[in-house]
Amino acid sequence: MSKQFKVERPIRIAILTISDTRTEETDKGGQLIQQLAETASLEVVRKLICTDEIEEIQSILDIWYRNEKIDAIITTGGTGIAKRDCTIEAIQPTFTKEITGFGELFRYLSFTEDVGTKAMLSRAVAGVAFDKAIFVLPGSTGAIHLAMTKLILPELEHIIFELTK
Repeated sequence: MSKQFKVERPIRIAILTISDTRTEETDKGGQLIQQLAETASLEVVRKLICTDEIEEIQSILDIWYRNEKIDAIITTGGTGIAKRDCTIEAIQPTFTKEITGFGELFRYLSFTEDVGTKAMLSRAVAGVAFDKAIFVLPGSTGAIHLAMTKLILPELEHIIFELTK
């Protein structure tokens, strides 16, 4: 994490896995986010799984947006172009500001380090809603690892600092 911008308390996150098929036992993506977050000394205060339904996603986020104990929300799943993928449509309209560089860098890194031209199918985004940072990640563990280690964890303290100053 950035040392130039110091948040004087633990950063608290919520994790939402969006999938019609995942369970607590099979949610490798949510488990990876939690593991990487806790290794980086982030506090996971909420962790849920919900289906690919706009209303369900928005209902959970509405509660989390009002929770003062959550600084950032990280979602995984439902970001592709399949018919059931609706995560972007559920979350992006709630942004007061989009962090466009996140999606741009994520696709660039995916292209150069991982999946090649398949990266263009990713609709990963990040933004701010209700003074919280929100990162919307694909469901693959490779994509999650890349986003968490190369983008989110190195910059999250700076982002939270900016949102709370």
